[in-house]
Amino acid sequence: MQRRKMGLLMRNFLVLCCWMILAAKAEEYITYKDPNKPLGGRIKDLMIRMTLEEKIGQMIQIDRTVATPQVMKKYYIGSVLSGGGSVPKKEATPEDWIDMINGFQKGSLSTRLGIPMIYGIDAVHGNNNAYNATIFPHNVALGVTRDPQLIKKIGSATALEARATGIPYVFAPCLAVCRDPRWGRCYESYSEDPKIVRAMSEMVPGLQGDVPANGRLGVPFVADKQKVAACAKHYVGDGGTVKGINENNTIIDRHGLLSIHMAGYYSSIIKGVSTVMVSYSSWNGLRMHGNKELVTGFLKGTLRFRGFVISDWAGIDKLTYPWHTNYTYSILEGVNAGIDMVMLPYNYTEFIDGLTYLVNNSYIPMTRIDDAVKRILRVKFQMGLFENPLADYSLTKYLGSPEHRELAREAVRKSLVLLKNGANADEPVLPLPKKASSILVAGAHANNMGYQCGGWTITWQGLSGNTTIGTTILSAIENTVDPETKVVYKENPDSEFVKSNNFSYAIVVVGETPYAEGSGDSLNLTIPSPGPDIMTTVCASVKCVVVLVTGRPVVIQPYLAQMDALVAAWLPGTEGQGVADVLFGDYGFTGKLARTWFKIVDQLPMNIGDPHYDPLFPFGYGLTTEPTKAYK
Repeated sequence: MQRRKMGLLMRNFLVLCCWMILAAKAEEYITYKDPNKPLGGRIKDLMIRMTLEEKIGQMIQIDRTVATPQVMKKYYIGSVLSGGGSVPKKEATPEDWIDMINGFQKGSLSTRLGIPMIYGIDAVHGNNNAYNATIFPHNVALGVTRDPQLIKKIGSATALEARATGIPYVFAPCLAVCRDPRWGRCYESYSEDPKIVRAMSEMVPGLQGDVPANGRLGVPFVADKQKVAACAKHYVGDGGTVKGINENNTIIDRHGLLSIHMAGYYSSIIKGVSTVMVSYSSWNGLRMHGNKELVTGFLKGTLRFRGFVISDWAGIDKLTYPWHTNYTYSILEGVNAGIDMVMLPYNYTEFIDGLTYLVNNSYIPMTRIDDAVKRILRVKFQMGLFENPLADYSLTKYLGSPEHRELAREAVRKSLVLLKNGANADEPVLPLPKKASSILVAGAHANNMGYQCGGWTITWQGLSGNTTIGTTILSAIENTVDPETKVVYKENPDSEFVKSNNFSYAIVVVGETPYAEGSGDSLNLTIPSPGPDIMTTVCASVKCVVVLVTGRPVVIQPYLAQMDALVAAWLPGTEGQGVADVLFGDYGFTGKLARTWFKIVDQLPMNIGDPHYDPLFPFGYGLTTEPTKAYK
């Protein structure tokens, strides 16, 4: 009897234990953490659990310089970014980047709900803040190729190199349609022609992966851990401002805005772009950061964009002048216009206090906050950030890989435009002979990696000198010519030097010095000194080929007659070997201008189709050559 009672008690105890284990497991189960649950259900489950404080935190993006694991945890920060040149340390390794980013992420994961943050960076021509990354030609060059599949490959390589440093989100592509080369961001634009810009939006599936055949249009999509969330920017009209002045006013009717400047957004949204960045510029006097009709009404409503809208750097501050003079108003206007994530990038506590006040006092409805947070969470869930929040070290090998450098070299070759080749077609100067007694290479841009890459390289404004790993144009020439050919480099030779050395020919490499954004605005578009003098001096005494390293068309007409040949190399990036490949005939010139080349600045703005169209070199112009041998 006693034994039977003991057995019964033991059985009941085991049943109770099992019940408690099952109950604990049921209690532990959380829908939003289950990757097998539908996306909508996960978002809804998480949203129900979030406080206003946690929701506001998700809407914030801060710069890495003010981020710490403790800040991430205390304020529930949704995103961190590296501004231009904001790096863990000089010449940081991929491991340095990953260690830093994972440190911030661990702070986010230690919060009550464990919502991962998303780390963003400008990767406008490769992972351009990272030392030893492959730096591709800037967009002004890529538009010349008219090759969407090449652009898609570059997007894929850029995604891998971003992931190599632990970064899952990039602020690219720029879909501006630059209508005036006086704009300091013109090199970030593929073309003055909206059709080319639209075609080049193939960068989006390159970065993110192809939307599946059964995928929903307008819904953000990131394929896997080797891809990144992309950002179409700057919405909208940034390339059409008066006189090309950065952040200025674009004066155009609605039809013009939609047919010219909106072109790249239509296709990017169809291709599943995850985020859209709002422009600093205005449309007919109304700042885009406060334009509810275009951000909420057209982008989210008409185009049915389902990703999140992000501000530009301190973009809402600029809704007032002087900037930041009425910050509560700026928060009200920006958030109500439809901005979901605000790139602050520093004053996060002021933003939190201001937005909390505006919501609690019904100036901003809770529905607006919920819309913003749902969009942010949708991107984070979709890209697998909840399942794989920490960057690993398995992709570090892709930074600056030989395959990516070879792709960049191909892009350089295809983006060169031959504007002049001898006095007539019967006496071409290019391709150049590899075998010669001696050749002169002149100009600062021949042996300056920083000049060759331009702005948005290692730092925001770009640098002079050996800023990162790559091949200069001078090194490329030395690598390509016959071993017996003597290459003499003289940055700024005088006339006597040129005449007395009996050079077979000269290659003069001159152009613009690096700049970014408003610092590059120019009302004269002249080549900085001593570039013009070098061209004049060298070309007066020896057969010369001028290679222009610029972010846009510049004043060249006064010097054109003296040159024997002229090549637009744009801003080719780290792989200068691509320039030599074509100069010496291993490949032919194939590039066609994606921008009109003006005669004088007073003609601007001047674009293909304009009634006053009278260019030096028209849109679509580009001489061709045949390779001198099969390249192996």
